[in-house]
Amino acid sequence: MTKLEKMNTPVGNYAPDFELPGIDERVHHLHRYLNQFQVICVISMCNQCPYVNLYLEKLKNIQAEFSQRGFTSIGMNGADAQNEPQESFENMKAFAQEHKLNFPYLWDSTQDVTRSFGATKTPMAFLIDRDGVVRYKGQIDSHPQNQTVAHVNYLKEAIISLLNNKVIITTETEPFGTPLVWRN
Repeated sequence: MTKLEKMNTPVGNYAPDFELPGIDERVHHLHRYLNQFQVICVISMCNQCPYVNLYLEKLKNIQAEFSQRGFTSIGMNGADAQNEPQESFENMKAFAQEHKLNFPYLWDSTQDVTRSFGATKTPMAFLIDRDGVVRYKGQIDSHPQNQTVAHVNYLKEAIISLLNNKVIITTETEPFGTPLVWRN
């Protein structure tokens, strides 16, 4: 059994650059997004996570609301497709089509980028400014299972702050979701 090195990108540090295939059959590079957008949100997600499914509409709404203001979301699947075949690249394409994703969905087949970001669960958000610095990481909001309860929209508030050149009040929250399974 191989010991896996724990990696993590703290808030305030540069996000790891990546070069990952998307379901659109193109290779996506973080530096290209940095040249095009003011704020980028990388979301660790997968096809079978019940928490991701709870958040899909909210994530699509966030993308629609802020896309004209220099923002984009990027879904990144770092699940172990070798042990979880439903997470394969072909199944990612079907998932995106079925749920009508309005943002890129990338495949991290080696889990290297997912590990470099420090993702531990799905979903987990990493908000990056135009300089490539992680400014927020963690939960999308404070109550994923009960949307009728008053809650804090951590991700949306952080996006608004960055787009308006304001300080983000809450820069990190403990992610809530399904733990990632690492390949040995």
